[in-house]
Amino acid sequence: MHFVPAKSLSQQAQGMVLKVRDTLIGQRTLLVNTLRGHASEFGVVAGKGVGRVGSLLAAIEQDATIPAEARDMIALLGQQIEHLDIKIKALEARLNAAHKANAVSRRLATIPGLGPVTALTLATEIDPAAFASGRHMAAWIGLTPKEHSTGGKQRLVGISRAGNERLRSLLVVCATSVIKAATMPASKQMTGWLRGLLQRKPRKVAAVALANKIARVAWAVMTYGTVYRRCPTNVEVSYAA
Repeated sequence: MHFVPAKSLSQQAQGMVLKVRDTLIGQRTLLVNTLRGHASEFGVVAGKGVGRVGSLLAAIEQDATIPAEARDMIALLGQQIEHLDIKIKALEARLNAAHKANAVSRRLATIPGLGPVTALTLATEIDPAAFASGRHMAAWIGLTPKEHSTGGKQRLVGISRAGNERLRSLLVVCATSVIKAATMPASKQMTGWLRGLLQRKPRKVAAVALANKIARVAWAVMTYGTVYRRCPTNVEVSYAA
């Protein structure tokens, strides 16, 4: 039988800060998309992203053909987005402070692609002693393909929705950022394993495979109390205390 370890009150509180941040980011994304949609109805189009909101609001304010009622509603949406920006930045400052105070989170942040939020999430929500190996932890997160094998023929398909959805999403985002950085000209992050994977598989499939590998490395870092160090030899990963 597999038992779920009980979290301490501090772990629950830290996890709540992470989840509230995700909720506020989702609300901000919803408001930004609403703002862009209403603005496009009046012929004002802007690119995606929170960074384009300021220029979009300025363009709407300068357009005299837009009715005053519409400009007032768009200004209200802009105020709500700004309010959420302030709250999110305050939470991120608190998370950065918690990350610096957490020794496990600092060690996890040495892994390429892992930022303070993902490292702190792993340190807060994962008990490495609950898994026999990094492979088991990656499977628990949901980063392994489903298997539909029959008649002695192995057939693997994509990953399912089983597992820890939040951790899986964070690790895939981290892997995507590593792949993006590795494919830049003169990048030193490209390894032979990743290069071969990108040649055989689509980028999104490679991102999931790399996320699986990151999860295994994270388990080793938490279990052995080490930091990540890329070995200059043919061995891609080694650990140092």
